Amino acid sequence: MTGMNQQPSAAFYTLGCKLNYSETSAIARQFSNSGYQIHQFDEAADVYVINTCSVTDNADKKCRQIVRKALRINPDAKVVVIGCYAQLKPQEISAIPGVNLVLGANEKFNILNYLDKDILEEGSRIFTCHIKETDEFVSAYSFGDRTRSFLKVQDGCNYFCSFCTIPLARGRSRSGYIDNILHATKEIARQGVKEVVLTGVNIGDFGNDQNENFLDLIKSLDQVEGINRYRISSIEPNLLSNEIIDFVAASQRFVPHFHIPLQSGADKILKAMRRRYLSDLYVERVQRIKEAMPDCCIGVDVIVGFPGEDENDFRKTYDLLHQLDVSYLHVFTYSERPNTTALRLPDPVPLDVRTERRKMLTSLSHKKRRKFYTENAGKIKEVLWEEKEHEGRIYGFTQNYVKVNAPFDAAKVNQVQQVLLGGISNDGSVACSELIPETLEKNF
Repeated sequence: MTGMNQQPSAAFYTLGCKLNYSETSAIARQFSNSGYQIHQFDEAADVYVINTCSVTDNADKKCRQIVRKALRINPDAKVVVIGCYAQLKPQEISAIPGVNLVLGANEKFNILNYLDKDILEEGSRIFTCHIKETDEFVSAYSFGDRTRSFLKVQDGCNYFCSFCTIPLARGRSRSGYIDNILHATKEIARQGVKEVVLTGVNIGDFGNDQNENFLDLIKSLDQVEGINRYRISSIEPNLLSNEIIDFVAASQRFVPHFHIPLQSGADKILKAMRRRYLSDLYVERVQRIKEAMPDCCIGVDVIVGFPGEDENDFRKTYDLLHQLDVSYLHVFTYSERPNTTALRLPDPVPLDVRTERRKMLTSLSHKKRRKFYTENAGKIKEVLWEEKEHEGRIYGFTQNYVKVNAPFDAAKVNQVQQVLLGGISNDGSVACSELIPETLEKNF
């Protein structure tokens, strides 16, 4: 791949979720510790590693685009594809021109072993196992963004929702041990990172395989010095207990921000999706959170166009979300996924109807976020400033996930400051009305 005396190089590209980002970063550290130079993906490298996602129906198209991009930069590079799509469709990926190596869910964490075997010279090779054999938890956290780190605490899922391929791509639910996660968190803290985002496939299911639980985990993390904030990436409503809500409300480190999948406001559709709750429970969870933390930000996942979703079902979803005190929506258009039970359901929704419903909920999301931001105007909040600069402005997020902008100042990067929130700017973020002296009492 390179000359005998030249240090080899590798570059990485991540598609998909925060969990993928944490794993890509952990794999990149393996390369670095083995003597590789780590390059940006738009730079020439000897090896390009693409970590794929399978959640959307354009995984194949996106993967092909990234492979072509890598080979345009260095036509002689070796291309390795890992991740959920690699586990689900290894033959499909192997057929993409330029792909040298496809590694499944178990094999991706041993990528260096495959590179060392010179198998990359033998054309496109596939190494995957049956997903039932994927039962080991591999620790991971992201590093590179000085402001926050994505910390993997759980992997896999036992729920088998009728639309979802994740259990087929990542296997059964499994978790790290609390002691090991605390050790990783202390490593993150030593690197100066201020915010940790807890990630996994179904993190509320943490510890089900080892006599620990998610509440015990967050209580332990709350004691780690050096981390200013913890953010829970996403948690199922049936696993979000009153005890978890009350603990977050009382914590100085866990921020008032929950992302809770709903998927549909129609109980008929929730049952067809094989979700483990009905809409009444979701409403209860939101109300409980808002009672404990009136300024809490609540994000929602919702799917439109699931088989059998008629106009009345969609209206139930729209009306429920319109009435609920939630802050923003992540809207997904249902897409048919191989090997899911939803494929066998009758009454598919026409694509143009799915698109129209997505547009309606996306518009509702914009209104929800704007309302939430407006409600926070005039309040004093803590902002963690990020490294990104745009048109002379610096950006950051409050504890309750309001995006804030201020005149750029490099000294602010990765610093926490109290600010008085102003009005909404043209880019949709909130203007920092003024900085507040640190001696002023905090208003949360």
